[in-house]
Amino acid sequence: MASAVLKVAAGLSRCSRVTLVRALSTTAALHQGVPGSVWKLGRLNHIAIAVPDIEKATALYRDVLGATVSDKVPLPEHGVYTVFVELGNTKLELLHPLGEKSPISGFLQKNKSGGMHHICIEVDDINAAISDLKAKNIRTLSAEPRIGAHGKPVMFLHPKDCDGVLVELEEA
Repeated sequence: MASAVLKVAAGLSRCSRVTLVRALSTTAALHQGVPGSVWKLGRLNHIAIAVPDIEKATALYRDVLGATVSDKVPLPEHGVYTVFVELGNTKLELLHPLGEKSPISGFLQKNKSGGMHHICIEVDDINAAISDLKAKNIRTLSAEPRIGAHGKPVMFLHPKDCDGVLVELEEA
């Protein structure tokens, strides 16, 4: 295959050759050694941002940046208030502590002005994903999925197993 690619690339402009090489190397790298799976990783659902003042943060996105934002919703089972900011291709989730045992309280104690808390990626089968990831020694932060802000099952993966990023999986 490599010789056929080189023959095709030889007849292309330098810019086209670079694009072709990038496309081929990226595709090959993404698919090498990845076994077939019974579950699929989907789109980025949202990026969550912990905020010390949810009204101020909501006003920034709504009034200054012109985004559509949801109402503030309490999620006592997760210990947070949420506001979703619609971005067209994804969402931002603004998080603020609800109650003294909120995981966001601890985050804000370490990060006084707030910051990125987690990313949420959709999966087509959360139970299959969890089972597969546990078999690959990826720890979860709870024993079972819980219902998240969108009314769908979610599971958080341990940041130490995900290159320092708290990853939330949500069933699509």
